[in-house]
Amino acid sequence: MLLLPHGGSLINRQFSNFDYNENQIKIELDPISLSDLECLSNGAFSPLDSFMNKADYEGVVHNMRLSSGLPWSVPITLPVTDEKARQLIKHQEALLIYENKIYGKIEITDIYKPDKLIEVRKVYRTVDQTHPGVQNVMNRGSWYVGGRVTLVNKPPRKVGSPYYLDPQETREQFTKSGWEKIVGFQTRNPIHRAHEYLQKTALEQMDGLLLHPLVGETKQDDIPAEVRMESYETLLQHYYPKNRVLLSAFPGSMRYAGPREAIFHSIIRKNYGCSHIIIGRDHAGVGGFYGPYDAQHIFAEFEKDEIGITPIFFENSFYCTKCGTMATIKTCPHDEKGRLTFSGTRVREMLKNNEPIPTDFSRSEVISILRDYYAK
Repeated sequence: MLLLPHGGSLINRQFSNFDYNENQIKIELDPISLSDLECLSNGAFSPLDSFMNKADYEGVVHNMRLSSGLPWSVPITLPVTDEKARQLIKHQEALLIYENKIYGKIEITDIYKPDKLIEVRKVYRTVDQTHPGVQNVMNRGSWYVGGRVTLVNKPPRKVGSPYYLDPQETREQFTKSGWEKIVGFQTRNPIHRAHEYLQKTALEQMDGLLLHPLVGETKQDDIPAEVRMESYETLLQHYYPKNRVLLSAFPGSMRYAGPREAIFHSIIRKNYGCSHIIIGRDHAGVGGFYGPYDAQHIFAEFEKDEIGITPIFFENSFYCTKCGTMATIKTCPHDEKGRLTFSGTRVREMLKNNEPIPTDFSRSEVISILRDYYAK
């Protein structure tokens, strides 16, 4: 029996038959809002079916809870400019467009001006605009529009369309496979040996793994979704049991909110049908803005059954040359001299400079795909 979605039921606001008037007022979406529109509509953000009204927004910013009291950690907002906010005051609904194509509509309930400095301080734990999440918040429109949405066209796809499975579809796949204990893995990077170690360690106790790469907006120096997806396909083909892993694309955008995003990602994977989620070192972190295990500690701020999905916490993993295997400080007795640890940033530098990357860090097939990308 799969876990119920967050709030008890799966939202579906996807309608293909949609009558609208081209002369209706329009709101131009940015890439983040476009991906949020899809996630609000396909059930990924259940129980939300709306860009947040003021009450939900303030509850999430200050208390990590919706106005109903249900845990939720990251604001889902629709920013607009001052001029657009003035125009919208007279309207009950608006069309949602991106690059001149209509993707949905919003039934407007609220138009409000947030205090963005409070928002970023609470959600991101910093006001430093070198933080990509803070930068996104501060650079977007200064007013927020709240209201229920309807999706009428699927957004453009960055990877193969068959990979875009909605929560209802992943749940159906799990049931068909007879899986009940499913561990989710969120990633925005190619999988290296440390990730593989975490996944396979968790998989020893699970029925299946949902490998769920985020393919929405990421920061500029992150590796593109299509390149990452190719690396996942290759890795699964050669190194994972084919009947125990489901590879699916998550259309959401990164916030880089560290601890709060760990809760956010957990709720999302619960909606997709997972019973467990891997939370490793510095989940959804960036730079040095968060402590290495802050994303694990934040779960203690909620009662055990409030989030629903069970987090599996891992220490930082590394390759130990003396043990001759992947390990953590819980299993390896040797000092740091024998430990091979690479950050994603360092690996990108090595790829750009065409430096050799040990296969103890990443599979040769994955390195080859990444080298081809950087060569181009």
